[in-house]
Amino acid sequence: MKPFLLLASRAEDRAAEEEYEAYLRYGGLEPAQLRRIRMEAGPMPELDLSDYSGVIVGGSPFTSSDPADHKSAAQHRVEHELRLLLDRIVPADFPFLGACYGVGTLGLHQGAVIDRTYGEGLGGTTIKLTAEALQDPLLRGLPESFTAFTGHKEAVSVLPSHAVLLASSAACPVHMFRIKANLYATQFHPELDADGLVTRIDIYRHAGYFPPESAELLMESARQFTAAEPMKILRNFVERYAR
Repeated sequence: MKPFLLLASRAEDRAAEEEYEAYLRYGGLEPAQLRRIRMEAGPMPELDLSDYSGVIVGGSPFTSSDPADHKSAAQHRVEHELRLLLDRIVPADFPFLGACYGVGTLGLHQGAVIDRTYGEGLGGTTIKLTAEALQDPLLRGLPESFTAFTGHKEAVSVLPSHAVLLASSAACPVHMFRIKANLYATQFHPELDADGLVTRIDIYRHAGYFPPESAELLMESARQFTAAEPMKILRNFVERYAR
């Protein structure tokens, strides 16, 4: 089997390792089957897509809709490199799954409006699938409504007409969409369980997602939720595209 490629951009080693382990665990992958590139650490190497079964973009502390002068040099570089990569991935309809940050990358690339209208706090959210989602192979085996963990400052406020809406929540109308047949983005985290969310709350307590003094309460709240269904998306992605 050709490996999958995880494009990560979390600078904190603890968060980066937790994320990588989660994709291995819930994707049913061995380390040799999931190559990771930490994009925040340096320029992306040359990539031959034919070497991979598919591309996954993990979550990120970067906020795509921030004003350009608020972004670091690393963020500008990462955004530029992802745009160039999507210039190759989209025409080829090459298997792609962007989790959370995928909305701000694939969405922007395809003409979506990304802003702070529909941000959601850290915690468990009820996700509802659309009628189209119930026919989509990546959502095979998921119920029409399930709990997923979220935590995002920005989201899609206008989805391009050629995108297929797959999931929403009460507070965020676009939680998952598809472009063409094989290009997906989720706003919720399909790799994140309660322990993983607790880790991220601890790491990002000063990142502006929530008042730092509320971190302990958020951790306690996270432990009250069980998010087992979203991980099926990762397993479905691997099983569908492994080659």
